[in-house]
Amino acid sequence: MYTEIVKIIEGGLKNEPQKVVQYARRLAEIFEADGNKQFAKGIKAVIANKGISTLSMEQLITTAPVDTETRMSIIDLFIPTEDEGNIVLSESIERKVNEFIKIIDNKDKIKLHGVSLQSTILLYGKPGVGKNTIAKYISWKTKLPLVITRLDALISSLLGNTSKNIRRVFEYADSKPCILFLDEFDAIAKARDDQHEIGELKRVINSLLQNIDLFAQNNILIAATNHPELLDRAIWRRFNTVIEVENLNTKGVEKLLSLYLRGFEKDFINDKKYYDKVINTLAKKSPADIKTIINNTITQAIIKDKLAVLSEDILLETFYFDNHGNYSQEGLIKYLNEIGIPKLQIANTLNISIRQIRNNLK
Repeated sequence: MYTEIVKIIEGGLKNEPQKVVQYARRLAEIFEADGNKQFAKGIKAVIANKGISTLSMEQLITTAPVDTETRMSIIDLFIPTEDEGNIVLSESIERKVNEFIKIIDNKDKIKLHGVSLQSTILLYGKPGVGKNTIAKYISWKTKLPLVITRLDALISSLLGNTSKNIRRVFEYADSKPCILFLDEFDAIAKARDDQHEIGELKRVINSLLQNIDLFAQNNILIAATNHPELLDRAIWRRFNTVIEVENLNTKGVEKLLSLYLRGFEKDFINDKKYYDKVINTLAKKSPADIKTIINNTITQAIIKDKLAVLSEDILLETFYFDNHGNYSQEGLIKYLNEIGIPKLQIANTLNISIRQIRNNLK
């Protein structure tokens, strides 16, 4: 509530009616959720009488900041849907993420006790482990759009332009209810003692730190990186919540498999040997890789008019994924045989004769 009031005052002083309207609507939603429906109704009536509507998606895109050199937009907008609520996380990561969301939901109560609040979270881990998925999940849970930085446009070749672009992004995100998401964060937050960086890029970090300090007082900031070792030491102090995102364990893979294969029969569920083979094979992959493999498996099942997904279907797509199209039929047959798929099933799966299977395995 305090954040919304501050934003409304800022919008009034800066003559930004759209900002006033957006945060007034947000304030009305808070009052309505707290049971003060009459006050919420009054706020909405004032807005309606003034004849000012909230920004449409088209207007949000139109007002998005651009790089002066290339005229490219330096942000992307993401509006969460119900799909963002269907995620699988390890128990420890899920607990930490939900604790961060509770901080956002209780920001007014925290401020009442005189506690300085910064709703900032840093996610780090290997590519594909789910950092972007977590950012979108937080967006869905808070019902706030995600403003995602575009690093290809943000980092400019013109001297001093990168710092200006950073400021434009923070000012844009500060002007409306949203979450700012700085993906591939290490590209602009590298350590200032890095011997390979030139002076201009070292100045970028100073601009970044200043903007984070101002922005985080009343807004939500998410940053993600695959290379935490590259971050400047001062960056870490700017984030109240820091989470290392890792690959799922076998239990998490089971949940992910159940989520992605809903609506399809799964022959291997009741066969422990093949079920363990599938789970253990996928457990070596990142969640992003698992999604790709299962999507490819489902696609093949659909175009072949199959209602069931077999264990060999998933293992076959895993082989294709790992080899990137660079394999021989002999290598594929050998792989399926080594993981315990019977020769007749291999023949049926690859649509070749059992004789070819036997000849290849000699």
